[in-house]
Amino acid sequence: MLFLSAMKNSIYQFIYVVILITFSLSAYSTSFKWVVYFNDKPQVNFNPHTYFSEKAIERRIKHHLPLYTYSDLPVNENYVAEIASGVVDTKGVSRWLNCVFIYANYEQVESLKNLHYVAKVEQLNSSAQLAKATVDKNLNENLTPEELRKKQLNRLGYDYFKGNKIDGSGVRVAIFDAGFPYVNAHSAFNHLFKNNRVIATYDFVKNKESVYGANSHGAQCLSNICGMIGDKPIGLATGIEVLLARTERVLTEALKEEENWLLAAEWADKNGADIISSSLGYTYHNHNKEDMNGKNSIVAQAARFATRKGMLVVNAAGNNGDDNWKIIGTPADVDSVLTVGGISPKNDYHIKFSSYGPNKQMQMKPNVCAYGHAAVAKDNDELGSNYGTSFATPLIAGFAACVMQMNPEYTNMEIFKAIERSAHLYPYFDYAHGFGVPQASYFTKEAKPVTATFDIADNGKELVVKVNKLPLKEGANNSNNYLYFHFTNAEGALKSYTVLEVNEKIVTSFLKSEIKGKYTTLRVHYNGYTLTKDLN
Repeated sequence: MLFLSAMKNSIYQFIYVVILITFSLSAYSTSFKWVVYFNDKPQVNFNPHTYFSEKAIERRIKHHLPLYTYSDLPVNENYVAEIASGVVDTKGVSRWLNCVFIYANYEQVESLKNLHYVAKVEQLNSSAQLAKATVDKNLNENLTPEELRKKQLNRLGYDYFKGNKIDGSGVRVAIFDAGFPYVNAHSAFNHLFKNNRVIATYDFVKNKESVYGANSHGAQCLSNICGMIGDKPIGLATGIEVLLARTERVLTEALKEEENWLLAAEWADKNGADIISSSLGYTYHNHNKEDMNGKNSIVAQAARFATRKGMLVVNAAGNNGDDNWKIIGTPADVDSVLTVGGISPKNDYHIKFSSYGPNKQMQMKPNVCAYGHAAVAKDNDELGSNYGTSFATPLIAGFAACVMQMNPEYTNMEIFKAIERSAHLYPYFDYAHGFGVPQASYFTKEAKPVTATFDIADNGKELVVKVNKLPLKEGANNSNNYLYFHFTNAEGALKSYTVLEVNEKIVTSFLKSEIKGKYTTLRVHYNGYTLTKDLN
C-alpha cells in the first residue's frame, strides 16, 4: 500500500510539472522580448570601491575618469520589482542604459507605458552570428595547422615581442562568445589555470558562473589570443589574465540575446577588463544596413559605453563579404571599436568572406586585419585550423594586449590609434583591409627603413605608376604581389580604392583630366612604401 501510495503521489507530481511547463510555454508563446527604459535612478546607494575590482579602479584612474558616473549607479530595485510582477519574465538589468529586459505580451506592455517612471518600451528581435566562415574548398591554401600557427604569429611580428619579453602580462582580456567547452581541460590553456589567470567566468545565457560547455567557438578564439601547444604559442599574449563570458546560445535557438553582450560588457568593466575581444556580430536578422551607423543597436551603445569606461573593444568585421549583406555588422560599426577584417595567409589579400566597410556614417571600417584562416586549439587536444574573421580578431586582441604591456601609460584610444599607425599599409587604407596588418616592430622600434619601391611620373597628360622591381612569383606569400591605391577628398574621406596584382613594371596610369577636381589626393602603396600625391 505504501508503494502504491508513493507511486500515485509521483504520478500526481509528474502531471503537475507537465501542466506547469505547458502553462509556462503557453505564456512565452504569446509574449515577446522588450526593453523597458526608466526615467531616473532615485534612492540608490553606490560605493565604487566595493562594487568595482581594484583593476577597474586603476583603469579609471589611468584614464583620468571619475571613479563612477551616473551610468554606473544601480537601477532602482523597486522599479524592477514592479515591472517583474506584471510581465511573463525578466531577463536582465542594465545600469548603463538604465533599463530592464523582459518577456511580455502586448497588453502587459501597454500597462507598463502608463507607469510614471517608464521612459519608453521597445520591442527586441536580436539574432547574433558567430564570425566564423563556412569552409570553402576554393580557399584551401595547403597549409598545415603548424605552418599556419607560425605564419599568423610571424605576420604580426611575434619575434619582436618575444625578444623584448612581451607576452601581455598584466593585461586583462574579456572574451565574449558562445561557449568555452574544453578550456578547463585542454592542455593549450593549462598555463592560465596553473597561474590563476582565469579571473572570472559567467554564462549570461543560463545565468550561472560556469562557461565550460556549449559551442567550441569561444575556446578556439581564446586559443588565438593566449593558447599554447606545448611550449609553442598559438596567440601572441600568453601572459594575459582572462574573463570568459558566454553571451550567445547557438544552433539551439533562433532568438539570441543582444542584451547579453551589453550585460557582459558591464560585467567586464566591473571585473577590470582592459580589452574586450568579441567575435560576434549582429546583421540582417534584426537590423537593416542603415542601422550600421555605430549608434542604433544595443551592442553599439554597449561598445560605446565600454570605450568611455577605458576598455579597448576589438570586434570581428564579420563574414558577409561574399553574400548579399556584404558590409560589417554591429558592434563592428562603432567608430571607437577596433574592427578586424580578414586576409588570406596565401597572399595577404582580402579573404573573400570578410565583410566590407565603411559604416553608414562613412567612417573607415575595418581598422586593421589579420589572417582569416588561422590555427586554433581543437577539442581533441591538438592543433587544427578554422576560417573566419572570428579568428583574426583574437589575434589582434592578443597583439593589443602586448602593446598595452609595453605602453602601460597609454589610454585605450591611444592604443587604438597606435595599432592603426603600426599597420603595414599605413597611411594607405581601404574598406577591405583597413590600414593592414599591425606590426610589432613599430613598437619595439626595430622597423626597417623604408625605401622607394615605385614612382608616380607625370608626363603632362597622365600620372603613371611604375614599380622598381617585379615581385617574385614563385613562393611569394605576402602583399608584395599587390599594388594598392586610393583617392580621397578634401576631408580625407575615401572616395574609391583599387588593388592590382603586379605583373609588369608599369602597373597603372591615371588621366589627369579625369581625376583633377574630382579627387584631392592620390595615395599609392607597394611593397612597404607609400606615396601620397596632391592633385590640386
